Amino acid sequence: MRIPESELIINSDGSVFHLHIRPEQIADKVVLVGDPGRVEMFRGIFDAVECEGVSREFVWITGTYRGKRITALSTGIGTDNIDIVMTELDALANIDCSTREVKPVHRSLSIVRVGTCGAIQPDVPLGSYILSHYSVGFDSLMGWYAGRDSISDAGMEESLMRHMKWPAALSRPYFVKASEKLIDLFSGSTVRGMTISAPGFYGPQGRVVRQKLAMPDMMQDIESWRYGDWKITNFEMEGSAISGMAANLGHDAATVCCAIAHRYLRDADTDYKPRVLGLVALVMDKLSEI
Repeated sequence: MRIPESELIINSDGSVFHLHIRPEQIADKVVLVGDPGRVEMFRGIFDAVECEGVSREFVWITGTYRGKRITALSTGIGTDNIDIVMTELDALANIDCSTREVKPVHRSLSIVRVGTCGAIQPDVPLGSYILSHYSVGFDSLMGWYAGRDSISDAGMEESLMRHMKWPAALSRPYFVKASEKLIDLFSGSTVRGMTISAPGFYGPQGRVVRQKLAMPDMMQDIESWRYGDWKITNFEMEGSAISGMAANLGHDAATVCCAIAHRYLRDADTDYKPRVLGLVALVMDKLSEI
């Protein structure tokens, strides 16, 4: 199958359009961060830097750590950017950029998002490292792709929509599970999480500034919802698209975030950078084990 030029743009140097990364520059293990400035942290962690680049908000660096090749890449904020990042990472792994043909042997990447989040349950301490066993997509991205329903837990969807009296104007929330391989890898060093990926920082996360919310009781409803022994633990803004697209494309993916704000306790940690650096080091250590 040949991918037309209009569907996947390849730059003159053989790199993919937005990321400006060539196939040989991407590692099998990829750490995604939202903030382009966080990529610089990896320079001090890598044993050796192999290559790096910058294109728009996409800053990347590939190096080795404990003998394992790893790429760190910034995505910017939001699931719309994740659509670009995941599509182009998969293209680098599974499309021959010179012939535009899908490669006969599938290459699977291990992709971990490292970020910050807001905790919403009283028993999740500020500063916790929360692994999103499930990402709850309040965005609509996966609805644009075939297979959306096959990657989402329909029972969880229906339960949350009933509990929150979900408005018809909003797309259905989807519940996508992280890679079991990565859940097992991080389970001993993180809090088990079910994480909302919101399409915004303010209204979609229940914050009120000058606009009223479509669901005035949104935060109380989210905090009180239960499905068996599952409850929603935190908010962030990219994980649902990462896990959803990875599931569709045959990659392992998970999101792990440091809780720097606590919506339930109405508290925040303004000196959170050391905790984030500790989380980056943890993720690098774990990825070096596989």
